Amino acid sequence: MDTRFLQSFIYVVETGSIAAAARRLDLTPASVAQRIKALETDVGSQLIVRAGRTVKPTLAGNRILQHAHTVLNEVRDLRSVASETSLPAGPLRLGATPTGLTQILPGVLKQWVLAHAHIEIYIEPAPSTVLYQRLLNGHLDAAVMVHPLFDLPKSCAWHGLRKEPLTLVTPSTMLVSDPIKTLATEPFIRYDRQVVAGKLADDYLRHHGVRPRVRFELDGIESIGKLVAEGLGISVLPDWNVGGPPDFAIKRWALPPPHMEREVGIVWTRAGVRAQLAQTLVALAAPLFKLESVTGPS
Repeated sequence: MDTRFLQSFIYVVETGSIAAAARRLDLTPASVAQRIKALETDVGSQLIVRAGRTVKPTLAGNRILQHAHTVLNEVRDLRSVASETSLPAGPLRLGATPTGLTQILPGVLKQWVLAHAHIEIYIEPAPSTVLYQRLLNGHLDAAVMVHPLFDLPKSCAWHGLRKEPLTLVTPSTMLVSDPIKTLATEPFIRYDRQVVAGKLADDYLRHHGVRPRVRFELDGIESIGKLVAEGLGISVLPDWNVGGPPDFAIKRWALPPPHMEREVGIVWTRAGVRAQLAQTLVALAAPLFKLESVTGPS
C-alpha cells in the first residue's frame, strides 16, 4: 500500500473536496481521484462518496481514517529513527502561533539553520488551542504557543520563553491619566475570550468592575493593533512587540494591579520519536529568551 494514497485520502476527507486536496498536494484532481480509486481497490471498499458539492467518507472510510493517521505517523517515525547522525531525521513538525512565528521563531530558526541545516522543519501556523490539540493527536511534534490556563499532562514537556504582561493599547494621540476610566469610557476592541490572553483581559476588567463599550471582538493581536492604530478603539493586549520595531501609531500604558501576564514557550511530547529534535530547538531558543517578565510600558 502506497502511503501517499493514504495521505491523499486524509486530505480529501479533511477538505471535503478532491480539488482542494489536489491543491494541498500540488497535484491535478484527476491524479488524486486515481489515488483514491487505487486505495479503494486495495482495501476492497468504497471510501468516499459525493454528497452535493462536497465529498464525505463512507462508513468504511470513517473506520479506516484514524488507522490511516496512525500508519502515516508510524512511517514518519520509522524514517526519523533511521538516522545515521546523533539526532533523529526530520522533518520536525512544529506549530506556532502567528505572534510566535513573527516574534520568536526567526532568530531561533536562524540558529537552527547554522547548526542543523540538514534537518527540515515543517511549520504550521495556528492559534494555541488548535496547536495544543494537534500536538496531543500526534499531528505535531512541538509547538510555540501560549501556556493554557491549566496544567499540561505529564506526557508533555514545557519550556517557557517569555512572559508578556497585559497592557492598555491606545492610539498614539490619546492621552491617558486613568487607565481604568479610559477602559470604561472609550470604544473597546475585545481580544477573543476563547484564547488565554483574551480570558485574562476579561477577568481583569471584571475585577475592576469595568463593562467596556465593545465595538469589535476578534482573535489576532496584530489585527487588533492595526484597528487601534486607525482610531477605532482601545484594547487590552499582551505586550507582544518585544524586541520588534516600534509602532508609532499606537501607545502602550501600564495597567494598575492586579498584574496579569501570559507565558509563551515551547511544548512537546516527551515520548515522541522527534522529542530530541524539540529539545535541540529549545536549547537554541533558551539563550535568546531567558524567561523574564517583559517590562511593561510606563
